[in-house]
Amino acid sequence: MAPTLFPMESKGSKTDSVRAAGAPQACKHLAEKKTMTNPTAVIEVYPDTTEVNDYYLWSIFNFVYLNFCCLGFIALAYSLKVRDKKLLNDLNGAVEDAKTARLFNITSSALAASCIILVFIFLRYPLTDY
Repeated sequence: MAPTLFPMESKGSKTDSVRAAGAPQACKHLAEKKTMTNPTAVIEVYPDTTEVNDYYLWSIFNFVYLNFCCLGFIALAYSLKVRDKKLLNDLNGAVEDAKTARLFNITSSALAASCIILVFIFLRYPLTDY
């Protein structure tokens, strides 16, 4: 919006009465009151919920294949909570639940992978050889 410029000196009688009252020449623009109304518009901005990752596919994979001590099921539950909170535009709650789902997914994947590696090690080198 371009600013509206007002002339510094008007030809009206109001300026002459202010000048006669003793206002200095440098301050005559202060003596005149000009009101300028700015129209305001309210724009509602909703948070962008597409940036919150829900880790849904990783949770399903952990639930189906690597469900170590039901950690995959807990991760899946938190992933579903993230999706629900994204629909309700609760961005802070969705971010917190996404962090929790990621934590359970990492824990489930790491524990299950370490168990699989241990099984392969014990199959390759049985305990009877020691």
